[in-house]
Amino acid sequence: MTDARLRRGRGSLAVSFFVQGVTFALLVTRIPGIQDRYGISDALLPAFLAAVPILAGVASVATEKVVARVGPAVVLRWAQPVVLLALLAVGAGTELWEAAVALGVFGLAVGALDASMNMLGVSLQRAYGRSIMLGFHASYSLGGIAGASLAWVGAHWHLSLFVSYLPVVALLLPVAFVGSRWYGAGEHRPVEKEAGESGGSRVAFALLLPLCLVMTFAYIGDSTVSNWSAKYLQDVLGSSEELATVPYNAYMVTTLLGRAVGDFGVRKLGAVTVVRCGAVLAALGFAVVAVAPGAWAGIAGFTVLGLGLSVIVPQTFAAAGRLFPGASDTAVARLNVFNYVGFLVGSPLVGALGDAWSYRGAMLVPMVLVLVTVVYATSFGSREARYGGGHERPRTVDVG
Repeated sequence: MTDARLRRGRGSLAVSFFVQGVTFALLVTRIPGIQDRYGISDALLPAFLAAVPILAGVASVATEKVVARVGPAVVLRWAQPVVLLALLAVGAGTELWEAAVALGVFGLAVGALDASMNMLGVSLQRAYGRSIMLGFHASYSLGGIAGASLAWVGAHWHLSLFVSYLPVVALLLPVAFVGSRWYGAGEHRPVEKEAGESGGSRVAFALLLPLCLVMTFAYIGDSTVSNWSAKYLQDVLGSSEELATVPYNAYMVTTLLGRAVGDFGVRKLGAVTVVRCGAVLAALGFAVVAVAPGAWAGIAGFTVLGLGLSVIVPQTFAAAGRLFPGASDTAVARLNVFNYVGFLVGSPLVGALGDAWSYRGAMLVPMVLVLVTVVYATSFGSREARYGGGHERPRTVDVG
């Protein structure tokens, strides 16, 4: 494979991650607008919101079977436009059943998209022979910041959902189509199995389980920030409504920064060290939030949190690829399900603990869960010297 083809594949996949970041942020940050448009009651809203990650998890499992036939590049090529069109459909309908259908399609397509994107990222990292996975997730974070900013503009100017979504979809849809021609630069490589390696065509769940737990704990932490940071700052730390919007923005910015420099850290220090440092930083951030005497201390805690959590999810996908080099697509598809498990568990867990105990105490639970990652960090070191721990792997495989 030529270096030029690898660079095109890497660039096009980074664009795909960016597009998905924009799309997802436009959906989740306009949930109040969606609720108002369709008249969704507060009692019914959790069911609508839970349906998206549940369907995404189902689609992620199904993607494992589909990519075995057509490859992840084909799945991503068609899943991303469907996600964009489903977003537009969310903004176009008026009836409750239309919202249900649009969000259902969005969830199914997102599951296929998340799984196939990370499959291709793992494949390209192997082809490069060094850590590049964090860079893809940095593109997603950048897209999330852009999408949240566009959503703020739409809300500030009282634009309808359809008017807010249409220009974004009209711009990003052709970009995704054009970029999709280079998605497959790193896929379909025959991988030799080495002595003692767990990289055959089967994925042993016992070996994958530590990474599944890490993924779940990371997304419990992430969903805690996205769903509770504003309420925590306002209700517990006594901030103004305007100041309460700052923690999530600060979290997103430090997540982007952490991922932008994370690959360099993995190459110099190794994945195990980077993940352990990230977990400790994230736990420290939650601890600061839990004991914060005021709003600005709380914001500082959420800021540190973003820097710590930023490295964990990308490196979890990369570790699955290293652990099962002969079945990385299958490993990534199964691991991706626990992304949605963490998302589903995190918000209700913190809410229930906050109501029954205290919101300060509730912040200690994701702190402990994230800190468990330090124990499981050794799972990130499999074959590290060859796939992201500082030594390049020769690019000798022709991928067609």
